[in-house]
Amino acid sequence: MRYYFLGIGGIGMSALARYFKQRGDEVSGYDRVCSPLTEQLEHEGIAVHYDDRPDMIPDNIDLAIYTPAVPTDLMEFKSLQERGTKMEKRSQVLGELTRGKKCIAVAGSHGKTTTTSMIAHLLSKGSCGCNAFLGGISKNFDSNLLVNPNSEYIVVEADEYDRSFLQLHPHIAVITATDPDHLDIYGTHEHMLEAYVQFANQTDADGHLFLKEGIFRTLDGEPFVEFGHEHHHDEEHEHHSHISLHTPYSTYTTHGIEADYYAINVRTYNGNLFFDLRTPDGVLYDLEIDGTALFNIENAVAASAVALMCGLDQYQLRNGLKTFEGVRRRFDYRIKEKELVYIDDYAHHPKEIASTLESIRYLYPGKRLVGVFQPHLYTRTRDLADGFAKVLSTLDEIIMMPIYPAREKPILGVTSSMVLRKIDSMSKYLCTPDQVLELVPALCPDVVVTLGAGDIDRLVPRLEKVLREQML
Repeated sequence: MRYYFLGIGGIGMSALARYFKQRGDEVSGYDRVCSPLTEQLEHEGIAVHYDDRPDMIPDNIDLAIYTPAVPTDLMEFKSLQERGTKMEKRSQVLGELTRGKKCIAVAGSHGKTTTTSMIAHLLSKGSCGCNAFLGGISKNFDSNLLVNPNSEYIVVEADEYDRSFLQLHPHIAVITATDPDHLDIYGTHEHMLEAYVQFANQTDADGHLFLKEGIFRTLDGEPFVEFGHEHHHDEEHEHHSHISLHTPYSTYTTHGIEADYYAINVRTYNGNLFFDLRTPDGVLYDLEIDGTALFNIENAVAASAVALMCGLDQYQLRNGLKTFEGVRRRFDYRIKEKELVYIDDYAHHPKEIASTLESIRYLYPGKRLVGVFQPHLYTRTRDLADGFAKVLSTLDEIIMMPIYPAREKPILGVTSSMVLRKIDSMSKYLCTPDQVLELVPALCPDVVVTLGAGDIDRLVPRLEKVLREQML
């Protein structure tokens, strides 16, 4: 088979490209920009070009794969249509690949990449093994793809953008969060919740759903769904709404004894986090996660619940959690020295940023924290501007970069300056990437954090280099 990818440098697209290449198919593609990920794909033997040139598309393509981020006025997109080439979205292809296997799908407005990667790592350490398409580069696998032809499990990140996750019919599903996001697609938070309920109800009848405790509530805190199926513990639920959740489910959280799986006695020692995990079958004591963020306890609870349901014993679970190295750009330590700590994180939603900053304050109390944030998308910045301003105000020094537009056209009046004006702090700056490299060292921080889902990742190695040179 011959596959052609429009937007091959995307994290989900590149995983599919790698999969087909490993399978022995012919793979090539286009992306707007060259990145470390596209360079790696080229190193792996996949032809990639960066100019919108239909003449660069190989002949006799069996399937062209694209994402919603690809503009329909792209010359290559139109050329493929005119040729009559079969075209499918990435989500459709992923849905087809998961059929016939026990799909474990993780959805949520945040937390899904780390939870997906953690589940994949845990299962790979157990006897059942797994295949995985990840939304980030796992440090354990040094890839966003894991192939195990002997395993019936396939772990995937279920993307809610453009309702992509509705292409999946998982055997086990996890929903980590349902905070408002992608309102350019859904319009309202309630419409977004409806899509999550539909995703949940697509779980196999003999499968299982794991829900973060309390996620199906409106912005007013009101219950959004009626839980139509028996709960794991046969508890009565009095939630009433026009939408029903029919799938067998369990709940999890990092606190609160009402959930089926929850962490207790969370503590830190020598830079590592420890916790006890209460399950419906008892307590697992002294589970350890190596040098990570506080919010990853919650991800670990969800991943552990899934792993135990898949048959891992407590020894495999302990070993898996302890050896989990994390995901690049997810609370990713770039410098971890006594005189300076630098953490890079993909957080691009106010709730994600709040969780990251809370973890940093927990691990480094009293330290002077400088944050660099690049907003992602004009619509998200417009819809969540007040939330961004509130959480960024907790930094000691805040540096903002211009908005990364991705697939979007500018919106009049929606800029980083708009958010900056709302921030309740005198120590705030608007900078270009080159100015960031000059300003951050001049602020003499104890801890630095870079935040965002755009091309801020290209700044990260440059900033790390400048900060290390300052330490000499």
